[in-house]
Amino acid sequence: MQPAGKRISSEEKKKFLVNTLLDLKDSKEVVYGTLDAWVAWEQDFPLALLKRALLDLEKEEQWHRVVQVIKWMLSKGQGITMGTYEQLVRALEKDHRAEEAHNIWEKKISYDLHSVPWRFCDLMLSIYYRNNMLERLVKLFKDLESYDRKPPWKSIVRKVADSYEMLGLLEDRNRMLEKYDHLFSISSSLHGRIERSQRGKKKTISKTAMDKLAAKAAPIDSGSQT
Repeated sequence: MQPAGKRISSEEKKKFLVNTLLDLKDSKEVVYGTLDAWVAWEQDFPLALLKRALLDLEKEEQWHRVVQVIKWMLSKGQGITMGTYEQLVRALEKDHRAEEAHNIWEKKISYDLHSVPWRFCDLMLSIYYRNNMLERLVKLFKDLESYDRKPPWKSIVRKVADSYEMLGLLEDRNRMLEKYDHLFSISSSLHGRIERSQRGKKKTISKTAMDKLAAKAAPIDSGSQT
């Protein structure tokens, strides 16, 4: 569904899609039908254009729409990447659906913890922390440690330490702080450079991991929830 009568640029197509989505009523069927009609005009699936539209929706804080568009996109077998799932999980929490964010993580991501980027792991730890899911936070951190993965940022250690303390596990808290005390001894300026550098890195997902991710991608909708 696009303006008729003239050839339009990709920027105009994106703006038209975003404005159309913003005007729709809150119905999965209506949103999916609109996206189906819109993509029917394209010779190839417009993945890059959709990603730009999602960024615009995020700027407008239209988290429910972001979730709907990503789920529709994944249902078409498109955009099946770790980055897409990270975007979905973030939007779900912003839409006050932390439990669903946890379910997506468990079903689609947690099987491959040895290669999930730390940025995504930190997002999930933060979601657990903000939503008082402290047992899940501690379990995820222990699972990451079982793959010999060490937290790159002291902010992660602080979240885990606070969780241990709130759960009354003071010995575990002290043991962990001692184990990662080197993160707190780095000078603040140097640590800041390291943290920014590591956060900016994009990890390449192995072909095996991508194949597993694609195999698990299709059935992400639970019931009629959008």
